[in-house]
Amino acid sequence: MSQNKKEVLLTEEGLEKVKNELEHLRTHKRQEVAQRLKEAIAQGDLSENSEYDAAKEEQAFIESRIITLENMIRNAKIINSENQDKNVVHVGSKVTIQELPEGDTETYTIVGSAESDPLLGKISNESPIGAELIGKKVGEEVNVPAPSGTIQFKIVKID
Repeated sequence: MSQNKKEVLLTEEGLEKVKNELEHLRTHKRQEVAQRLKEAIAQGDLSENSEYDAAKEEQAFIESRIITLENMIRNAKIINSENQDKNVVHVGSKVTIQELPEGDTETYTIVGSAESDPLLGKISNESPIGAELIGKKVGEEVNVPAPSGTIQFKIVKID
């Protein structure tokens, strides 16, 4: 089986979150599913046992997720924004942008795709907005393709 060697960009916080999820899956979820399988097998005929089928599916999902998380940790590259130029947007930057003309301002943290969570203001460096912001400076304008047409933003602040 080939290993996925793609670099996974994570913040320290993101790496910790991945490690915690992996530990939870290895210790608690595996045991829960093993117990459910044991109980389903005890019921007898497995050919029409929906509890057994559901537990087997969950077991496959958990094992797959464990492999994914292990690969993420193995290929993790920690984003250290302290050593980077604060005048340029990079992965790890907190960027405030304003939609032009005279639109609302929004603040996003640029993170790797594995950590992206738009509802928490974390957008991927591979997303349309994130990709356009990388390498830009305060005052620069970016054009972001969107289904309704191109949206123009101005970079107001970089933290």
